[in-house]
This record gives sequence, C-alpha cells and structure tokens, in this order.
Amino acid sequence: MAIAGDSNGELEKKLWETAEKLRGPVDPSEYKDFALGLLFLKSMSDSFEARREELEEKTRDEDSRYYTEDEKEREYILTDKDEYKSENVFYLPEDARWQYFVDNATDPQIGKKIDDAMRAIEEENPRLKGILPKGYSRSSLSDNSSDALEGLINLFADLEMEAGNGDGDEDIFGRIYEYFIKQFAMEGGQKGGEFYTPKSVVELMVEVLEPYEGRIFDPFSGSGGMFVQSQKFIESHGGDTDKISIYGQEIKESTLQISKMNLYLRGLDGNIKQGDSILNDQHKGLEADYVITNPPFNMSEWGKDSIADDDPRFRYGLAPSNNANYAFIQHMISHLGNDGMAATVMANGAMSVQSKEGEIRQSIIEDDLLDAVIALPKELFFTTSIPACIFILSKGKDSDKYRDRGGETLFVDAREEYESINRTQNTLTEDNINRIVEKVRAYRGEDGVDEYEDETGFCKVAEIEDIADNRHIITPGRYVGIKEKEGDDEPFEVKMERLSADLRENFQKSNELQDQIEKNLEVLGF
Repeated sequence: MAIAGDSNGELEKKLWETAEKLRGPVDPSEYKDFALGLLFLKSMSDSFEARREELEEKTRDEDSRYYTEDEKEREYILTDKDEYKSENVFYLPEDARWQYFVDNATDPQIGKKIDDAMRAIEEENPRLKGILPKGYSRSSLSDNSSDALEGLINLFADLEMEAGNGDGDEDIFGRIYEYFIKQFAMEGGQKGGEFYTPKSVVELMVEVLEPYEGRIFDPFSGSGGMFVQSQKFIESHGGDTDKISIYGQEIKESTLQISKMNLYLRGLDGNIKQGDSILNDQHKGLEADYVITNPPFNMSEWGKDSIADDDPRFRYGLAPSNNANYAFIQHMISHLGNDGMAATVMANGAMSVQSKEGEIRQSIIEDDLLDAVIALPKELFFTTSIPACIFILSKGKDSDKYRDRGGETLFVDAREEYESINRTQNTLTEDNINRIVEKVRAYRGEDGVDEYEDETGFCKVAEIEDIADNRHIITPGRYVGIKEKEGDDEPFEVKMERLSADLRENFQKSNELQDQIEKNLEVLGF
C-alpha cells in the first residue's frame, strides 16, 4: 500500500516512527548513514525511472525527435546514459534500481547487494565518487536486526513520489530527508546531530543575508542545510540558482557524505571539502560574497598551538585555547570579499566575554565590521541548551548595495519571538522571522519596507561610540531597553518607591536568615 504525502508533516512522522522501530539496538550515529543512504538511493532510482518513462513515451510520440518504430533503436535510446545526465539524472545500472532491492529484500546477502549497487552507481557517475555510504553488509543492521534492511527497503518503496499525489509539494524527498536529519540530531544528541541547525534558524539567517547571487561559503557545512535554504530563498523570490556558487568544508566524512547527498537531491552542485577549517583550510584564497554558518559552540582544544604566528586570518589576535568562538569569527571575516556579509550563530557568551576575546571583539567593532546582533529565544537547538545569538558581519557597511551604515550597528532582542513546540523545545514561526527580518531590511534602507524606527524592548541602532561606552559588550538587551508592560499606568515615582521598599524588606529578611544559619552552625559546633 502506498504512503501518500500530506501538508502538515504527518508523512515524515509516520516514516520516522516506522524506521525507528526497525532500528533495534543499532546506534543512531551508525543508523543515520545507512537510512539516509537508502533514502538517497530511492530518490535517484525514482528520478531515473521517471526519466526512463519520459523517454519511452517520446519514442512512441510521432511529433517527438525520439520517435521510432524500431525496438532496438528504442532500447538504445532508453539506455543512452547521456539522455539521463543531460537532465541532471544519475544513470543507474539495472541491479542498482529500487525494484531490484524490493525483489531481493529477503535475500540474506541484501547488504552486499546494496554495497555493490552503491559502487556501480559511483562507477557510472563519477560526481558521486566517495559520497555514497557502503558497508551495509558489515553493519550492525545485518548483525543485530535481520529485518532492518528489508523493512527499510519496503518502507521507502511504499512512498508515492509522483506529481499529483495530493501532497502539493514536489520536494517530498527533500522534506523527508530534512526531517530524518533533524530527528537523528534529536535522537543521537551531540554524537549523532552536532551538524544540525534548526530549520527556522537557518531560514532567519538566509532571509537576513539575501543571497541572490555570488559565492556562498559555509566553513562548518554539516548536512548542507545552509545551502539548501539559500536555494529555497532564491527560488521563492524568482531568482536563478545558476547564479550562485557553493563552497563548504566539513570535518566528518560521514557528515560530508550526507551533505553532498542532500545537495544532489536538490540538483545543487558544490565544492564541499573535508577537513578542519581552522587547522586545514581547504579554501585558501576564497573571497565569498556570503558566509553563513553555525560553528561548534565554545569549542575547546581547537588547535591554537598549531597556528602559525603569521597566519593572516587572525589579525586581531588568537582566541584562547579553551574557546574557539573568536577564531571561528576571524576565519569567516578572512573569507569575505569586498562588500561581503556573514551570518553566524554564536553562543551568547561571545557577546560579553572580556579578556582576550573582549579585545578581539573590540577590534572587530572598531573596524566597523559588526552590522547587527540578534539575540535568539531559548531552547531552539536540539543538541544544546546553551542560549545563542546571531552575529551579522559586513565588510561593506559604507559601500554595499544598501544605504551607508558606517559606524552603526543594529541590535535586535528577539528572545520573546518564538512559539513553543513542547515543554523543552521552541521554534521561530514565519511571523517571528518576518518581524526580525523586516527590521533588518528597514535598517538597511531597502525598498518596499517601512522606514526604520527604534522599538523599545525590541530593536535599537547604536553608534560605535555607544558600544564603546558599554565596554564593547554587544548584548542587545543593553541597547534596546525594557518594553513597558501593557496596562501598566503606575507612575514611575510611585513604582520606584514601592520597589525600593520591597528590596529593603528582602534585604532585611536575608540578614535575619543569615543570622539564624550562623546560630544553627554554632549549635552544631562549627
């Protein structure tokens, strides 16, 4: 029975729940590679079969240049690899198509058959070399859960992927793939999902940057969500994705494979390389128009002692060995071209920490590179409870396509802009994102938006001198002020007198409590 799509996420949820039952005792960090690999294989197979069916119809259409009555010629056309590759469809050998796995799902050697198919696909499509996961025959899926591979094959086989299935979404596989990546992040914690950034946060960053064309770089590219969302932004605004070039770097090989599969699912091609971005920069010389990323929060032991004294990336100084935040930030800045902009998620501590990090932050501000700071709501991230913010950095505040913003920085306190999913998880809704983005665009002076105005408790434009007066601490709450509560008509003088009296009373109670504790300790002989 086919599984039909829907518009509210029930399809993804049903698939995930079934896939989880099939996992058994297999660790999520291992299971994700094989489950996502099979999903990608199904996507490739569906695209191949759709193209093959299209060619079949054209060979029987008298008005088509493919028309023929010769069965041998028809078979030649259907097996012409160039006819698939020209439409950005991967050519699949017969033993690598999904129906073959369905027919052999109960074979004890199904894991080996999948491995052989992955290698055969890579041979036919060099672009996929080293990307497809292998080791199905050696995995815990075969050892500990004999029905797992068979179950996954049959589960994905039941998907209705063709247009007109009532879903209204042509990117069903993309939706499922994204959902599985998110769920693996939640299921596996830091071990299984360190590469995942919540979709709503990515949407906000992309909407702020507006990457219509140019070079887009993510030095901590994870599963490729920044690139996918950039594509969606461009398409939703009627742009042309052929006008962007994608560059990325990811340290984990398995995550790099997931990233590349994620891009290929969307018809995107990118220059994504493996390696430690700080210690082994694979994109030296790249000057990006946009940097968009979510580096690891507060990373310790990042390799400070391995950095050369003359490394040009760290012109503002080396971050301390126990926290890489300002090493990451300077790495991003070094890869920005003229007028380039960066959006990066940062742990909140980066806004106020002093000592060496504070000195680096001060230099960045004095060089007029800080364009905006957005404080995010709590509990947005699946794998950490650390509160976070977004830094917007720009090399062209006085020369880019927007108005001259030299000497200014926008502060947005969006901590209350969220909707609760459950007791421990929040998200940014479309309305939340729009409210933040509209303020950013108004601050830049973009066409089609209202004129910018400071909004007490939400946003404020500050001068570099104002930031210096605050010891270069850039927590938005310091600048935007406190929004008055609705219906609060108590005069200020009366309120202050009441609050002061309450404070003095609490001080008195504290002193009395301390005296009582000391007496009790004396009784106990301390």
